[in-house]
Amino acid sequence: MSIDETDLSARLRGGLAALHLDLDDQQVSQLLAYLDLIAKWTKVYNLTAVRDPAEMLTHHLLDSLAAVPHLRRHLQQAGLEQGSKLLDVGSGAGLPGVVVAICCPHVVVTCVDAVAKKAAFIKQAALALALPNLTGLQARVETMTQPFDIVCSRAFASLADFTAWSGNALAPTGVWMAMKGRYPTEEITALPASVMVFHVEHLAVPGLDAERCIVWMRPVRQPGQ
Repeated sequence: MSIDETDLSARLRGGLAALHLDLDDQQVSQLLAYLDLIAKWTKVYNLTAVRDPAEMLTHHLLDSLAAVPHLRRHLQQAGLEQGSKLLDVGSGAGLPGVVVAICCPHVVVTCVDAVAKKAAFIKQAALALALPNLTGLQARVETMTQPFDIVCSRAFASLADFTAWSGNALAPTGVWMAMKGRYPTEEITALPASVMVFHVEHLAVPGLDAERCIVWMRPVRQPGQ
């Protein structure tokens, strides 16, 4: 099904209203331009299996946007509203990293992916969308040691693998933010004793009839640490 730009914009604004997410006109324009970039690059580099613009809006953009109010609240509660650093692991087409960079310009976002063409896409998106707070990096997350306040992922790996592979990139007071589908009972049970789940939040994605949640985790610290 084809969808024109005006309809796409209206659907996006409707989704933002449903999420109670207040963005200015420039941010809305950046989100739509980002969607267009994904569509263009996917024709050549196969960034995503979703090709229909309306489906991309729901399954990619709104799905990522649904996490933004929860991320903002965490940053506020943690006193990290200015200059915080977020790492998006296995970022692919930049979901949710690019969306966070657009919606939270005070957050410094690094999108890491082991695939060169995906990291190149993030770099191009940062230039095209004029996002100085966004960086694309080709690397394996296990090799990263720069500390980040938030290490996030979306449909990347099991919780145990995600936390094990990215542990060296977590700041001493940092947290993991894993975007998942339905409540991952088995994955949570399989976590090592060194990782604690401190919150699980349900996400309601406008136009998407599927379960979504965020699993928030932090390392278990020994007394005196």
